Amino acid sequence: MNQKILAIQEIYREGKERLERAGILEAELDAWYLLEHVTGISKASYYGNPAREIRRQEKEQYFYYIEERKKRIPLQHLTGEQGFMGLVFCVNRHVLIPRQDTEILVETALERMKPGMQILDMCTGSGCILLSLLKLCKAEGVTGTGTDISKEALRVAVSNAERLGIRAKFVQGDLFENIGSQKIFDMIVSNPPYIPTAVIDGLQEEVKLYDPYVALDGREDGLFFYRRIVKESISYIKRDGCLLFEIGCEQAEAVAGLMEKAGYKDIRVKKDLAGLDRVVYGMYNGE
Repeated sequence: MNQKILAIQEIYREGKERLERAGILEAELDAWYLLEHVTGISKASYYGNPAREIRRQEKEQYFYYIEERKKRIPLQHLTGEQGFMGLVFCVNRHVLIPRQDTEILVETALERMKPGMQILDMCTGSGCILLSLLKLCKAEGVTGTGTDISKEALRVAVSNAERLGIRAKFVQGDLFENIGSQKIFDMIVSNPPYIPTAVIDGLQEEVKLYDPYVALDGREDGLFFYRRIVKESISYIKRDGCLLFEIGCEQAEAVAGLMEKAGYKDIRVKKDLAGLDRVVYGMYNGE
């Protein structure tokens, strides 16, 4: 009788303890999210009736996910989704998992949105930046294009657009390779690969083993894609158009310097919630 009454409590406790023993940093939280994903039980429902039972199939599925999480497979790859800007995005091993730091980039861009803008999201991945902008902006008539070198990533982005009911264009190519028309964008946003190659091996296993390498590697000094995007952007951005980057916390000065040299003005840096440099943006001053 006691085993029946404590069934879900025992299952959750066991899942949490297994993750703790494996050294998972947020074991309690991850154990809960996996339980919620498998059973559909909310926290309110759980605490309202902690003695409830779950089906044996659900229990087996839950402990399967626990064992997979112990291997450092990201929680989001197990659940297949990640929250970002109040929206839910599908994710898998082909895209970078959206992170809270990137919300600073979206919030900064939203502050600068005007009716009729055309937006380009470079290295779009899951589409979380572009689709959040299109979904949340108050301005009318805004359109957007996302580009990525990975076909698999673009499939995820298209799926997310369909699920969220957002119209967007997605183009495969190496940065601006297949964008076509020049001088048409009012805003270019990008969270490009910016981690120096030598640093990647020191990252958490969840990142270095399961995030796509192509979405992490910023080459020798982490600035390879900033150099290319800044240089090539001036052929595609309108005068007084806005270029916004997410950056690594030690890259603000270097990226700002690249933008200034290319003809960008009013360059500013925005910090994240931890007080670290996170976004660099400026207006194009050329013709």
